[in-house]
Amino acid sequence: MRIGFSVPVSGSWATPENMRRVARRADELGYHGLWTFQRLLYPVGNPMGPVYRSVHDPVVALAYLAGVTERVRLGVAVLNLPFVSPVLMAKQLASLQQVSGGRLDVGLGLGWLPEEFAASGVPMERRGRRGEEYVGLLRRLWTEDVVEHRGEFYEVPRSHQDPKPAVPPPVMLGGTARVALERAGRIADGWISSSRADLDTIDQQIAIVKEAARQAGRDPGALRFVVRGVTRALASEEGPLTGSYDKIRRDVEALEAKGVTEVFHDLNFDPEIGNPEADPRESMRRAEEALEALAPR
Repeated sequence: MRIGFSVPVSGSWATPENMRRVARRADELGYHGLWTFQRLLYPVGNPMGPVYRSVHDPVVALAYLAGVTERVRLGVAVLNLPFVSPVLMAKQLASLQQVSGGRLDVGLGLGWLPEEFAASGVPMERRGRRGEEYVGLLRRLWTEDVVEHRGEFYEVPRSHQDPKPAVPPPVMLGGTARVALERAGRIADGWISSSRADLDTIDQQIAIVKEAARQAGRDPGALRFVVRGVTRALASEEGPLTGSYDKIRRDVEALEAKGVTEVFHDLNFDPEIGNPEADPRESMRRAEEALEALAPR
């Protein structure tokens, strides 16, 4: 089991100084990865909750952290692919892969917030088919000398796009519907769970991804299964990844038995931390305590 930690990207604690402190300490403690997430807009009156109210751009944040860390991997869970062209995303992520020394992990999603689609000028319909074309085009842009593409959603004139990453970053997909799980098994390097995933039954979703990989002639054992751990150190021990640090560690072991390969602890999704109104000093105190207590052994 690989253990990661999410850097401060949401709420009052998400300052450059705090990002740097968490990232460097995680690097020193041997965490496998640092993780971010994306939210373009917070529509007025939406009941999403404070964690989504103020969120840094994940690609910019990871580029910054690439320069202040040495070993730890850098992940985003997830970038919603419909909101930018695959050519632009391929260029940005190829550069990030290079400046980080090949440490990038890419999680992609299809998006779910209607206002973000409206503001980005793309329809919500046929997101799945768009995603399949998008992932294939990303990989071609990272590996082929000349790319020419005329698909259902995207067109690329016969072109070069350089510099290419020496090693293309792995691409994992999010999504909870059966069709999304099957898509991850067919075309991705793994699957990333959402913050609302039922961790008690996550083995059932993993099984769907693996079976789709088998049917596509792929090795399911090569896939990564990454859980966003909405982690809360509380006196109460109710719910997965909630309670004492010893209990949280036992929960991580239970996830490994269900087929999860990686867990990253994400304090941004704690409403008392990833909140514009939270006390940033208390948030950092809790985060640094958790960093030490949950570090890989």
